[in-house]
Amino acid sequence: MRNNKRDDVVVLNALPFADLSSLHFRALPPLSLYIHIPWCARKCPYCDFNSHEARAAVPEERYVAALVADLEQALPGVWGRRISSVFFGGGTPSLFTARAIEAILDAARARLPLAPDAEITLEANPGTVEADQFRDFAAAGVNRLSLGIQSFNPRHLTALGRIHDDHEARRAIEIARRNFDNINLDLMYGLPGQGVEEALVDIETALGFDPRHLSCYHLTLEPNTTFYRYPPALPDDDATAAMQDGIEARLAAAGYEHYETSAFAKRGKRTPITNHESRITDGACRHNLNYWTFGDYLGIGAGAHGKISFPDRITREMRVKQPERYMEAAERGAPLQEKHEVGAHAVGFEFMMNALRLNEGFPARLFEERAGLPLTAVLRGLEEAGRRGLIERDHERIAPTPLGRRFLNDLLQIFLNQKGAA
Repeated sequence: MRNNKRDDVVVLNALPFADLSSLHFRALPPLSLYIHIPWCARKCPYCDFNSHEARAAVPEERYVAALVADLEQALPGVWGRRISSVFFGGGTPSLFTARAIEAILDAARARLPLAPDAEITLEANPGTVEADQFRDFAAAGVNRLSLGIQSFNPRHLTALGRIHDDHEARRAIEIARRNFDNINLDLMYGLPGQGVEEALVDIETALGFDPRHLSCYHLTLEPNTTFYRYPPALPDDDATAAMQDGIEARLAAAGYEHYETSAFAKRGKRTPITNHESRITDGACRHNLNYWTFGDYLGIGAGAHGKISFPDRITREMRVKQPERYMEAAERGAPLQEKHEVGAHAVGFEFMMNALRLNEGFPARLFEERAGLPLTAVLRGLEEAGRRGLIERDHERIAPTPLGRRFLNDLLQIFLNQKGAA
């Protein structure tokens, strides 16, 4: 999962939080850096990210300078804080040269402490890579590669508007394996005309490459996309449910932990994500895990979002979306389009919207650490979710039940404060 990559939440009735008006943090959460590269070779019909077709050569040098200016402008809000992970998302970051990626990382290191073991992810499209390019990305400091495969079936790739075919997908993975130890493969299911067995064949093919991580997304028709305006014929709910069940069972049998709604990591030793006990395998995406545990992230680049905590408040930001206007704004020192403080009445819902995506849940004490409020602020919601069989909890841990994972929107709406959503 990358910045802003989350399922829509259906809003129905909601329970109010306790009347707590201010936040207080004993220590600030971990901080990640998200860098948005907005261009792609071709806009996919299902994509609702801030991505733009590169109809000419991308203005790489100017955009890198804009990112550095953006970072400079953001420094007062994060000064001295250590960056635990970096994620280049898009768009298609692999359209940029390794030299540009290295320049961005060098600029970040010169301004903020970067953890020695920081996870540095770059998203790549199989249709935009060459062997030398992957080698150069690794030399530039990238240590995790995320490949947007989506399917190995040529018919489904055509239906999705992808620029690569199945042969290019396999070749890109082979090249990636020669240069990176840590690889994620993005796959989708519920595709136009896809049968259950075809979805499982995609999983088998992916397993043949032994990736450390797999992201398996259900195709959804998002507003402001071509698929939303001209809906293709998709498998029915029974078929997609069978795909989901089959994918989860096959990956579990292959030794992958289903640790988040759409994320599967190869089982390995457990590493702490907080100062509490962790049940997350070390194959998990550390950058996305920081989102889901309500950590902080600085987002730079066109349309990038950020969440920054201070001792007494949380702020959210969004950069100017259109690439040309973003570069102009960054050049004059004003890349922000929006910035607002998250009210105490909304923080509980925002925390739960992220943390309850984790199948193993979260340590109960994490809520106070990351939300800046006592757990009693969401007690009524927890009790209601428990009565409906959507969560299980004790004094140490809160986790969605299998029913809660299947009906995540129903679970989340319990914690949505209508006043805060207005």
